[in-house]
Amino acid sequence: MKKINAAIVGTGFIGPAHLEALRRIPNVEVIALVEVNQALADEKAKILGIPNAYTFDEMLKQSDIDVVHICTPNFLHFSQAKAVLLAGKHVICEKPLAVKIEEAEELVKIAAEKGLVNAVHFNLRYYPMVRQMKTMREKGELGEVYSIMGSYLQDWLFLQTDYNWRLEPDKSGDSRAIADIGSHLLDITEYVTGLKITEVMADFSTVHKTRLKPLKAIETYSGKMLDMSDYQEVPINTEDHASVLLRFDNGSKGSITVSQVSAGRKNRLNIEISGSKSNFEFNSERPNELWIGKREKANENLMKDPSLLYPEASALVSFPGGHNEGFPDTSKQMFKEVYAAVIEGKQPSNPSYPTFASGLRELIIGERIVESHKKQAWVKI
Repeated sequence: MKKINAAIVGTGFIGPAHLEALRRIPNVEVIALVEVNQALADEKAKILGIPNAYTFDEMLKQSDIDVVHICTPNFLHFSQAKAVLLAGKHVICEKPLAVKIEEAEELVKIAAEKGLVNAVHFNLRYYPMVRQMKTMREKGELGEVYSIMGSYLQDWLFLQTDYNWRLEPDKSGDSRAIADIGSHLLDITEYVTGLKITEVMADFSTVHKTRLKPLKAIETYSGKMLDMSDYQEVPINTEDHASVLLRFDNGSKGSITVSQVSAGRKNRLNIEISGSKSNFEFNSERPNELWIGKREKANENLMKDPSLLYPEASALVSFPGGHNEGFPDTSKQMFKEVYAAVIEGKQPSNPSYPTFASGLRELIIGERIVESHKKQAWVKI
């Protein structure tokens, strides 16, 4: 099997997660790490066991790098993805694809012109039970979709002293909770139901009007605390919490709630889809289960077991029933599909994985949600 060489740009929370997933795919080797300067790149590459360290411009010159994973703050995604495409390399980009719609449109256009493999890391699609829901819906087991309810709740920004670059609009964009985790929930909603969101009505709240920004670096999700003298009070202009009403192209309705200030909810994506035949519920903190609701017989709780799932879903399972798989496995399963396209050397005509076009779609929805909040009115997608 042909070996594929990859580079990872960025070493925050998600960069090492990409690395770990790629190391579980036999024909992929991560040969390069990229950081903002050579000294930091050298340090991080040594820690992570990656043989080569580069600045971004130097990495682009390396002819032996086939694929680049962009795992940097949001405001860098557009310029870096564009440069990678123009250098003739395949690219997997963290979400959001860009911070402006016109930037995402340009990336979609360049990727199509180049014919290069392009993907956006909507990895939460790759829980086997999410694929199972989608397949069951396609086979008619859900029936006509009546309504959709979803939430994505976290608590990592619960305290006023919790801080991260995502709180700064110049690095993250005008939306935070919706753009960061809401985009995953909205992507899964359209992916599983096969419906398109046509209108939104949004209402945001910022719980902490100011936050205490640490004057020393701390890692995302580390839970480390500093002394009060180590903080600077700064204003916050992005949402901690958002509620959004949804209208779909089949006439059905839905709603989502997104929060990064819900104590005890560490990373809980929950979606419940009510149909004319069944009700499906999935919770990402219990990812090996799918609840199936019934009206005229007992409800079912389907446990992840490749022998019990449809082939489309069992393709995302690496271990037997009872052997739990979770968040790290979603990236591995997604990258397996993306790298199958890389081996072919071009983007498939109908990719199974989320592409730059998927990233553009979520950016459009996200911007309309922000617009709706500002107008306090329904906004068409």
